Amino acid sequence: MGMMGMKDGIWISMILGFMVLGKVYGIGANWGTQATHPLPPNIVVKLLKDNGIQKVKLFDADADIFKALSGSGIEVMVGIPNEMLYSLANSLGAAEKWVEKNISSFVSSNSVDIKYVAVGNEPFLSQFNGTFLSTTFPAIQNIQAALIKAGLGNRVKVTVPLNADVYESSSEKPSTGDFRQDIRDLMVNIVKFLNDNGGAFTVNIYPFISLYNDPNFPADYAFFDGYSNAIDDNGKIYNNVFDANHDTLLWALQKNGYPNMSIIIGEIGWPTDGDNNANLKAAQRFNQGFMTHISGGKGTPMRPGPIDAYLFSLIDEDAKSIQPGNFERHWGIFYFDGTAKYNLSLGANNGELVPASGVRYLARQWCVLSLSASLDDPQLADSVGYACSHADCTSLGHGTSCADLDTRGNISYAFNSYYQENDQLPTACKFPNLSMVTNTDPSPPGGNCKFKIMIQASSPKNHKSNAFTSKPVNMMFLVIISLLSVL
Repeated sequence: MGMMGMKDGIWISMILGFMVLGKVYGIGANWGTQATHPLPPNIVVKLLKDNGIQKVKLFDADADIFKALSGSGIEVMVGIPNEMLYSLANSLGAAEKWVEKNISSFVSSNSVDIKYVAVGNEPFLSQFNGTFLSTTFPAIQNIQAALIKAGLGNRVKVTVPLNADVYESSSEKPSTGDFRQDIRDLMVNIVKFLNDNGGAFTVNIYPFISLYNDPNFPADYAFFDGYSNAIDDNGKIYNNVFDANHDTLLWALQKNGYPNMSIIIGEIGWPTDGDNNANLKAAQRFNQGFMTHISGGKGTPMRPGPIDAYLFSLIDEDAKSIQPGNFERHWGIFYFDGTAKYNLSLGANNGELVPASGVRYLARQWCVLSLSASLDDPQLADSVGYACSHADCTSLGHGTSCADLDTRGNISYAFNSYYQENDQLPTACKFPNLSMVTNTDPSPPGGNCKFKIMIQASSPKNHKSNAFTSKPVNMMFLVIISLLSVL
């Protein structure tokens, strides 16, 4: 998710098909690859095409993904990770080599339609403590120079995806907006450079994070269909935080001399699990509300017209950092295996998402707490902590999809998550005197809590699936351990 700067994955965009001043605008979605078992690229490309998605953005250059996109007609935005900014800023030669390897060769020989290079990813987040302040702009300049030298300056444009925290306002009114004071001069220099070279200002906007970070934030203001206390900003009426955030940026650009700068919404979406406000109903409400909001081309109070935006995200990623919150692994409009979470109209799909096809699964078997296991077993707490420290247990806990599981169900979920992510290896279900393999689906009936069966991925990570050895309990899973302690 963008708000905390943790997606090093891949993005996509779905074309709605309306044209304004010769430009095609579309809705986009981020396709991340931080998964233990990512879907094969050819399956994802078919998923994009089946859902009418015609643009894709990669957070990093990936040859296998380029090959799958070759000849597909899908437009591509290629990302450069923050850790590469230093070398690219300090060496034009490094920038030229990167462009030759990752842009020129695929544009010329593999028919990959690359339109943007995204230099860095939210590099000015305040929590980065200025790490990338001195390298981002020089890296942008060197990549631009390398594209021009390669003869691609008119075909491929440079941008930098920024978090919405690069600008701020002194009140709830967008008209008080300006760039953050500590980076204002730098931002103006970058904006001028992007504008001079035909680039766009890419910003990630997350109403969910506004709600997550502030318990007093009015929930309806995060959506598009029910906020009654509209903000009147000199006659401009704001009844949702997206419009207000977007126009705060417009005011910042206008005050610094760039009122007509092109804007791309790099990321916007709503997670479905891992937090009390992250669920299927809210995600559908937000994403469908956003699609309806922008589909008519009305725009925002400050800028009427179509909005070019990328939904975050395409597919859940079970290996993302949960430092910002457990919801980080649940932004997808599709689950990890490419099955749709809810109905969503993207403008050309009749309101229903088309699931991935050709997905291959492991055997229909699960690792659960043994029927004979005692909840008083002294190794139980460490076993659960170990499983959840090495696998994804973010669907457990208060306000999550599996919040209604009893204690044994929580333990079974943890064991199975570890077992599946380790490719159902027998040694991954060897928690001492505690676990067993079953062919009966332990998922509770009629709900959203699913005990997953892992897919056969194109490039699963290298697991070290040994029999359980004692490890410290991960703090995230104290909710499970606390349940054990009261029994």
